[in-house]
Amino acid sequence: MQIFHIAEKARWDAAKLAGSYAHSTLGRTLDEEGFIHAAREDQWTDVHARYYGETRSRLVLLTIDTDKLTSPWQEDEVGDESYPHIYGPLNPSAVVEATLLPANPRPGGEAPGPTLMSEFVSEARFRMVGATCVMVFAAVCGFVALHFWGDKAGLPGLVAGLLAGSGVVWLLSQRRDRERSRS
Repeated sequence: MQIFHIAEKARWDAAKLAGSYAHSTLGRTLDEEGFIHAAREDQWTDVHARYYGETRSRLVLLTIDTDKLTSPWQEDEVGDESYPHIYGPLNPSAVVEATLLPANPRPGGEAPGPTLMSEFVSEARFRMVGATCVMVFAAVCGFVALHFWGDKAGLPGLVAGLLAGSGVVWLLSQRRDRERSRS
């Protein structure tokens, strides 16, 4: 049988190296909780949206083969439902797949759109990198022109570099805009 556990990617990566995973749920260890929370295939998306919607951590969905577990597990009643729980550390060899999950799930399973601040930061980063590229193009072209053709070619080389760098940044911005309009 397969059961599922949502883990912080950094903790899962560390556990693979250590050979044992001992985190029950977000912010709680196996020692604190007494078991590792898990879910059946029909439950994990609701658990993801309900309990992990506000986290900023990268998350992975661990698909666990119960036949490969070295710790005992069982289904326990939780309210009107039952959920699988692992009563001991999770051995990484029992995990048959680890899938990176989208950030910040919301109830109903839909991922949030970008925030105004994330859009602003993304645009500012793009423009700063673009401006830096234009300056580097201009400096390199100006230097090459000075080196090969002498003092009179420095300014035309600088202008050629500005135009070439601006053209490259413009092409990249057009590509970025097309990709944004598709999503």
